[in-house]
Amino acid sequence: MSLKIKIKKGIDIRLKGVAEKLYANVPKSKFYSIDPSDFIGITPKLAVKEKDVVLSGDVVFFDKKNPNIKFTSPVSGSVTQINRGAKRKILSIIIESNLKINYKKFKKYKFDELDRNIIVKQLLESGLWPSIRQRPFAIIANPNDIPKSIHISTFDTSPLACDNNFIIHGMNREFQNGINIIKKLTDGIVHLNIISNSDCSDVFKTTSGVQINQFSGPHPSGNIGTQIHHIDPINKGEVIWYLYTQDIIAISKLFENGIYDASKLIALGGSQVKNPRYYRLLRGASIENIISDNIIFNKSNSENRYISGNVLTGKKIDSKGYLGYYHNEICVIPEGNNTEFLGWLLPGLSKFSLSRTFYSWLNMKKKYTISANMNGEERAYVVTGQYEKIFPMDIYPQQLIKATIFNDIELMEKLGIYEVAEEDFALCEFSCTSKIPIQKIIRDGLNKIQKEFT
Repeated sequence: MSLKIKIKKGIDIRLKGVAEKLYANVPKSKFYSIDPSDFIGITPKLAVKEKDVVLSGDVVFFDKKNPNIKFTSPVSGSVTQINRGAKRKILSIIIESNLKINYKKFKKYKFDELDRNIIVKQLLESGLWPSIRQRPFAIIANPNDIPKSIHISTFDTSPLACDNNFIIHGMNREFQNGINIIKKLTDGIVHLNIISNSDCSDVFKTTSGVQINQFSGPHPSGNIGTQIHHIDPINKGEVIWYLYTQDIIAISKLFENGIYDASKLIALGGSQVKNPRYYRLLRGASIENIISDNIIFNKSNSENRYISGNVLTGKKIDSKGYLGYYHNEICVIPEGNNTEFLGWLLPGLSKFSLSRTFYSWLNMKKKYTISANMNGEERAYVVTGQYEKIFPMDIYPQQLIKATIFNDIELMEKLGIYEVAEEDFALCEFSCTSKIPIQKIIRDGLNKIQKEFT
């Protein structure tokens, strides 16, 4: 039975620089990076060496703990560099691409030929399996598990996020085919979670074979963790899988065309972007081409923060950095390393605030330029009640964070650690008076529990 869920707690952070619904063409990136750190919990084992020639879909590395989980090249070309860190840890594999992509050929299938074993095998061989992740732990799904349900989030409420209605336009057939394939991976329900009907694409509203659930409310209503919590809460020992819109399209193309198509539409946005637009890139592409001559440098502070992903949970990169595997946007905001004279004593008409500290609250529709400045250092951790106002789950966030800091596994379990991931606490970190790195604390706690019980 379809559900209608209204999220009351949370907040929409309105930033300047939302991408216009326009496609922009740029030359293809010359270099691509595959970064093992994008994939939580794996131990990478190289399948290539420098100067090796690869096709799109060729294996670059695999998980040492589970060799069936493979990570493949998004382009054809040659491996130019393998970057290592301390103890020879693999940091990234850089591939120089050909002008024309040559694909490794996988078997094409008709829908009635498919069963679960065929689907799992093809996804593993092609390198698309990492698109399927699981809760608890927010890690790559174990192909040997049978999830109790699968969730697909079709909208994103984070600042400067992609508009999936725009991305999916005209792809009814591809999306439905992908859904039909995904359904064979579980004996349970496939949940398609959409924004309220009036704002939702017909592609999603007309999808068959799924339970369509409608969500409304502020961020983080678009987070998969929030959606799962309100539809199908996770208990200890249970597993739920989840994907996103463009993952479904990639899976559909794999079985229909027999190739690993690593392309996706991404949004370039932020207050420091001259022309925020949508671009079609491959996973791991260099961002140089899309930011060239398209960035604003302030006279008072010429430094900018480049982020792969959204501004709350994304990864800091440099101007020659690369698009992360799971990311659908590149954001550019001021670094904020300048000092503001009498900053807290001014009326703050142009400053965003979660409270009524500044008079900017009088204009609720105003969009803001927010820098990466933390406005202070980490300080004593005190109870303020801030988290509870914006945390939309039936979980005590402050108590869970404290239990995680003290590594009290039994208490962490009682307080709901299996239901959350670090992204669910991004707003808490943004609002935190004490400047505590909450997302890192939650990730460390999840890693510890996973290590204890696996």
